[in-house]
Amino acid sequence: MSHVMNTYARLPVSFVRGEGAWLWDSEGKRYLDGLSGIAVNTLGHAHPRLMAALGEQIGKLMHCSNVYQIPEQEMLADKLCNLSGMQEVFFINSGCEANEAAIKLARLYGHGRGIESPSIIVMEKAFHGRTLATLSATGNRKVQAGFEPLVKGFVRVPYDDIESIRQVAQNNANVVAILVEPVQGEGGIRTPEIAYLQQLRQLCNEHNWLLMLDEVQTGIGRTGRWFAHQHANILPDVMTLAKGLGSGVPVSACLTAGAATGTFKPGNHGSTFGGNPLACVAGLTTLNIVEQDQLLAHAEQLGQFIRQGFTAALQGVKGVVELRGQGLMIGIELDQPCGELVKQALARGLLINVTADNVIRLLPPLVMSQDEAQQLLDILCPLVKEFLQS
Repeated sequence: MSHVMNTYARLPVSFVRGEGAWLWDSEGKRYLDGLSGIAVNTLGHAHPRLMAALGEQIGKLMHCSNVYQIPEQEMLADKLCNLSGMQEVFFINSGCEANEAAIKLARLYGHGRGIESPSIIVMEKAFHGRTLATLSATGNRKVQAGFEPLVKGFVRVPYDDIESIRQVAQNNANVVAILVEPVQGEGGIRTPEIAYLQQLRQLCNEHNWLLMLDEVQTGIGRTGRWFAHQHANILPDVMTLAKGLGSGVPVSACLTAGAATGTFKPGNHGSTFGGNPLACVAGLTTLNIVEQDQLLAHAEQLGQFIRQGFTAALQGVKGVVELRGQGLMIGIELDQPCGELVKQALARGLLINVTADNVIRLLPPLVMSQDEAQQLLDILCPLVKEFLQS
């Protein structure tokens, strides 16, 4: 019997090594990775330049406290701000920690404006994490159930519905921020109209709210831009990053710009492990490789190739509701729960995920080749058809 706490319905496979877009299990079987550790392995597995950089840093210094200056942290912060137009960065370890920082920052910002009980507008079907505050901001009763009482201070509205937010603005003087994913990942790869993000920016400007974008899953080139909001040509006040930032090494960030800049002062927030030298080298190397190898353009082009392949194979197939996505963030919605497809794909040597009960989610590494993408299509398209016809 395992002593590991039973919090995951784990699949019956153990991976022992990887290379690029491929993984090998303990029995020697090879699998095509269409999931990237849920959008984490930006550069795939065992990328030689990343491994070299990490090995060199491990031989020098892995960790030191944030009570000292950390040059690697300064370099990563500079790089992120140059790419995003943001002004300040706080480093932590995970997506929920980054979103916790954003929530704390919004409340502090609100108190600074004289608002006693600051509220944040959040979205139905959103996912922001599993800590108590981020769980409360999440719009999924399944993950909230059993953990009540939830944290107060969140006002929930439908996603991609600007009128509902305008109504809140008329009736709630305590609102200080909007927290939203540019594309809802766990919610089923739901991509709003570009105008929606632009209208959110305008509303926040009008009401002196902070626009806080959760780019934990969408950031670092996943949608074909460094950050998904760049498709809408806007700048948030707060942006959170994690998952793909370190290509597998835990590192996350909460970035600020505009009115949010300077809100945190010494003593307001902290992290023991956040922004240590090893994590920051992982982040900086990831960004440099994405830039040097032109992986943003590749993600956009390969995502289009995959979506076109699915459209050609599945268009008109009864039971296929919609194909959605941006870059290498792709969802196929079916008209029925399809979680069993995960095991069926695994048996055929492909790693996929199902979210929102009936949406096949694909998050391939940015280094996947077109030939490998074609193999993904060749495995998954017939599998979907067989599933719907059974």
